[in-house]
Amino acid sequence: MSALPTIIIVDDDPGIRESLESLLRSVGHQVNTLASLPEFVKEGRPEGPSCLVLDVRLPGRSGLDFQRELSAANIHIPIIFITGYGDIPMSVQAIKGGAIEFLTKPFRDQDLLDAIQLGLARDRAWLENEKMIAALRARFETLTPREREIMALVVTGRINKQIARDIGISEITVKVHRGQVMRKMKAASLPDLARMADKLNFTGEKSQR
Repeated sequence: MSALPTIIIVDDDPGIRESLESLLRSVGHQVNTLASLPEFVKEGRPEGPSCLVLDVRLPGRSGLDFQRELSAANIHIPIIFITGYGDIPMSVQAIKGGAIEFLTKPFRDQDLLDAIQLGLARDRAWLENEKMIAALRARFETLTPREREIMALVVTGRINKQIARDIGISEITVKVHRGQVMRKMKAASLPDLARMADKLNFTGEKSQR
């Protein structure tokens, strides 16, 4: 991962922002401090591994509302909530929504640092998975419609003779197409190809669209 990890702090209290920034920079983190959620929306999430330290109570919409909006928009970033007014239902809602941690002020510095490390580790894993999926999609796009049709049947366990009968072509032609699918997808084996199809959420129905 070439881009450096970034911690984004969103809190409308300048004193809190300054304190957290000082703490995180002291342990070597790259930090971006913002006063509001619109600022975060405008800038977007950084390229590399990231973690959002978010105050629950902010002007306009709450941090919990924003968490739901990010999830609905399929925007992925690990969130650590901080608040001076937390309660159990609020913390349960945050964690159920996928938050890494819900910290009530004043909290221990180490608790925040530990949560950030967990958030960055999860985001690295997510970014690596997205990179792998993108590479698989690029390979899949090189397949012809016929090759996609045959791939859909191959990953269900159909043998060449069955596939030939299913789609009305010769067994030799199926074998050639199957070889092309394996080569283009860089699949080492049938189970490997099946795992790729699963990661791509690829089905025979989709291959016909």
